[in-house]
Amino acid sequence: MDFFKKKRKKHYPDFWLEYEAKFDKKVDYTISEIRFVVFDTETTGFDYDTDRILSIGALSIKNNSIPINDSFEVFLYQHFYHAKNIEIHGILQEERQERITELEALIKFLEYIGDSVLVAHHAGFDRNMINHALNRHGMPNLKNKFLDTSVLYKRTLIKSPLLHVKPQYSLDELAEKFDISKKDRHTALGDAYITAIAFIKIVQRLKTKKNFSAKKLLK
Repeated sequence: MDFFKKKRKKHYPDFWLEYEAKFDKKVDYTISEIRFVVFDTETTGFDYDTDRILSIGALSIKNNSIPINDSFEVFLYQHFYHAKNIEIHGILQEERQERITELEALIKFLEYIGDSVLVAHHAGFDRNMINHALNRHGMPNLKNKFLDTSVLYKRTLIKSPLLHVKPQYSLDELAEKFDISKKDRHTALGDAYITAIAFIKIVQRLKTKKNFSAKKLLK
């Protein structure tokens, strides 16, 4: 047996190589030049292995503005649905939205996000759902930097023994604290919009803190 045999390099499809190539350039830490993509997933449940993504919604932020012509929304065809989750997100198997396969949705999502900094509320869940979907199709994990609005919000709070800081804050709580409409709550694009507005307000607060920088934000 040849223990020194080189491991064969895995060949990925063109769409992945094009996505990966976008990370070759040097990162610009000028916050006004950074493209943030705020996204959300609606899923059949919370198990990364057995549950699936039903929809992905996203929009971009650059220099504190949300371009209305630069949003992203896809609905995925999946084989099973949980009735208890339909009550939350309202996505039914027989609804008439145009649906695409999981792989098609991932290709479109990678093309949309490029090397942008990704933002989500409780980002670990959405990131893991996307990564597990990528892994099912033989792809590695996402390469983008991630920011979590739940974590960032806690950085804005004053440190005081009189203030009780919760371990985490829900998206509903952030919407209430920042007076954001919850009209389209529990749709992927609707939740992405709420998260985006909250993110902009959070960054505005963080900018008032001493020694704020984009580099520290992205740590």
